Amino acid sequence: MTMDVKAEPQHNKGSQECAGCGKRITERFLLQALDRYWHEDCLKCGCCDCRLGEVGSTLYTKANLILCRRDYLRLFGNTGYCAACAKVIPAFEMVMRARSNVYHLECFACQQCNHRFCVGDRFYLCENKILCEYDYEERLVFANMAYNPSSLAHLKRQASQLPVSRPPLAC
Repeated sequence: MTMDVKAEPQHNKGSQECAGCGKRITERFLLQALDRYWHEDCLKCGCCDCRLGEVGSTLYTKANLILCRRDYLRLFGNTGYCAACAKVIPAFEMVMRARSNVYHLECFACQQCNHRFCVGDRFYLCENKILCEYDYEERLVFANMAYNPSSLAHLKRQASQLPVSRPPLAC
């Protein structure tokens, strides 16, 4: 569940009790979150102890914890499943995308030869698998031969006309 954190001037609130420490809030400003009032120092993330009024205007609650966005995503978030390994991808993790597919960085590789892609490499999404340029073109050649048997006969004729090199005779 997400909630907004509001910093408000104290003058219209009268004397409020802090939901965190139970003491009166006498400072000029107070925070309002979860329908209660807080000292700025008392409204903290349950994991990293950061002051939630300083890191944004949203907090997250789950399992009786009050959390900052980063810790909420780290503990409870996910972006889905990796299209290559089918394991969960945590929401805070960097990913690679190809159309609607999402991949762990380490899984973003050719699914035929396992070549890891680098910046600038071409890749192809074929039958919902990512392929390197070489494997994609090879797949096209074989698909073309399956649909056009005369091209296979043509390739055989060309191969038979190639000169055969023989290794030199040993003395």
